[in-house]
Amino acid sequence: MFTGIVTANESAVLTCIWDLIVALFFYREVTVKDIWPILKRTLRTLAMVMTLIAASSAFGYMMTILRVPTLITQGILGISHNRIVLLLLINFALLILGCVMDMASFILIAAPILVPVVSSPTIGMNPVQFGIVMMLNLSVRLLTPPVRTVLFVGSSIDGIKIEETAKAMVPVYFTMLAVLLLLTFVPTFSITIHNIIFGK
Repeated sequence: MFTGIVTANESAVLTCIWDLIVALFFYREVTVKDIWPILKRTLRTLAMVMTLIAASSAFGYMMTILRVPTLITQGILGISHNRIVLLLLINFALLILGCVMDMASFILIAAPILVPVVSSPTIGMNPVQFGIVMMLNLSVRLLTPPVRTVLFVGSSIDGIKIEETAKAMVPVYFTMLAVLLLLTFVPTFSITIHNIIFGK
């Protein structure tokens, strides 16, 4: 993906093909007869995920029509002019809205509204830093109710109850929130990582 040869979706397809080749010919844990049951299990999981995405997209559309992200942003800016308070409120809003909206819709709606806000002299956040913070917020929403797509997929693959999976994820939630605060309030941390990755 970093070379620009494939997109994220194409890399996932290539990974699946490579996994199949390895399982069939190297480890020999899968036979040709096993492919159809594997495809049926995959389709069941895919149907569950697509249902969640469809419901999330519909809810996101409703929130867009009602101008909820805009109203929340305006409300946040009207509460305080303190940089720390504003950053905490923006993160809180990103977490809450991210839990109930589709990721693509959320980025298209929230980014144009919030980038000028966080780039303003009051907050002074680098747009690259804010992009990293926003994506981490959206990563957290994949593990939190009511959507929690990743937990549903993991539970269905392993056959574990969603409640048990969610309970096991509690330490991960705290770790992700700690990293989120670090990225939000220590600009050097996020910008340095970005510069290392892209060689700047």
